[in-house]
Amino acid sequence: MVDELDIKILSMLQENSRLSYREIARELGVAVGTVYNRIKRMEEEGIIKGFAPILDYEKLGFGLTAVIGVKARGRKILEIEEELRKKENVIIVYDITGEFDIVLVAKFRDRAHMNRFVKWLLSLDGVEKTNTSVAMQVVKEDLRIKLSED
Repeated sequence: MVDELDIKILSMLQENSRLSYREIARELGVAVGTVYNRIKRMEEEGIIKGFAPILDYEKLGFGLTAVIGVKARGRKILEIEEELRKKENVIIVYDITGEFDIVLVAKFRDRAHMNRFVKWLLSLDGVEKTNTSVAMQVVKEDLRIKLSED
């Protein structure tokens, strides 16, 4: 269970995951040990899954973003999702309701890279069809959300 102090710590880490325990403690007016113990507990509980920089994928050569809907046979959905989860250029996989069963977001270096991926995806047992939309411009790409009302 997270409380207000946990939310404040998480909010600070979302803004800058490089903050030291000492900096967080000073800002929140608590002991360094308290911050350490709170972060350690949240890691153990899976609330904090890791610490990663926010990258500009385009500057790293992954200038093509695709949103792909996948229609799959019911019994194969979990297997397909597991295969997608393993792909390093796939950044999001959702099991969804609606016309498609799965939606994913993936980054590609170019159209040829995307083409190979879509053909691989269509070759998976259980995939009935896909629908690929290419992002023309990335307007917002940020998985951080505001955790408190203040």
